[in-house]
Amino acid sequence: MSKTSTERQRHALNGPTMGTRWSAVLHPGAGFGVERVQLALQATVDAVDGQMSTWKPESDLMRLNRAPEGEAVPIPPMLEQVLRLGVAISKASSGAFDMAVGDAVSAWGFGPCTASQASIRAAMAARRVPAHEALEFGQGSVIKRAPVALDLNGIAKGFGVDRLADTLSGLGVHDALVGIDGEMRAMGTRADGQPWTVAVEAPDRTRRAPHSILSLSDCAVATSGDYRHFVDVEGRRLSHTMDPSRGAPLLSSPASVTVIAPTCAVADAWATALMVLGPEAGDAMARKVGIDALFLLRDERDSVRTRRVGHSFKRAA
Repeated sequence: MSKTSTERQRHALNGPTMGTRWSAVLHPGAGFGVERVQLALQATVDAVDGQMSTWKPESDLMRLNRAPEGEAVPIPPMLEQVLRLGVAISKASSGAFDMAVGDAVSAWGFGPCTASQASIRAAMAARRVPAHEALEFGQGSVIKRAPVALDLNGIAKGFGVDRLADTLSGLGVHDALVGIDGEMRAMGTRADGQPWTVAVEAPDRTRRAPHSILSLSDCAVATSGDYRHFVDVEGRRLSHTMDPSRGAPLLSSPASVTVIAPTCAVADAWATALMVLGPEAGDAMARKVGIDALFLLRDERDSVRTRRVGHSFKRAA
């Protein structure tokens, strides 16, 4: 049967951002300007990266990091939105999610600089002041009240996904699946009216394989794990997720934590927070704040078991 002019076609778009790639799967009607959408989505993530990258010295975030304490630094609206959200989740998680770990991220070699023993010692010896205590907001500006270096790796990709969704909505697309490096947001449904399917990745360092499958509509999912970005120190593999209290990688953590939330920025930040808290305290925190979470935990034989909080993961298969 030939396609009619009213049938929705599937389009899969993607492009570079934040050292990885963004993606969008959408089903617009016939005659939709896909090239225009591609350009708009690329411009969207470029704007987020331009404001929040720690790899670009000219970014607004790095300009803030270089600013002296006590100086009111003008910041653009998107960066302000992310910083305010990060501070709110930092408070709600009792500091488990913290943006003030830029010195530690850099010292351990997870940023643009290579790892340095001197920097590692300095980061671990520094007085750690969480972002929710260090930042004071004004009208379109922020003041650092302590000598902190901010890093937004635990929230910026999620925010970028949300901005992709907002851009599509502004272009009249309301059914799509958008993502950056595994952080995903489902808008509406697929062309057949069914929810979007998203895989939760197995925490395997040697290959990519699904652990379970989620059905999502009008919500977001994000995963934080120990199996993609890590360093080996004295025979021990350490995750890129920082312990804010130590200024160093987590010594013990779940293999991964996946969170479902209304927005991807919220899911992204809480996935990081629950990784830091671990399965016991993380379970309690997730229940306290009403978050649906899936913990994947390794045992001494490297087998994986699951721990679920909330109803969203009960049907994961």
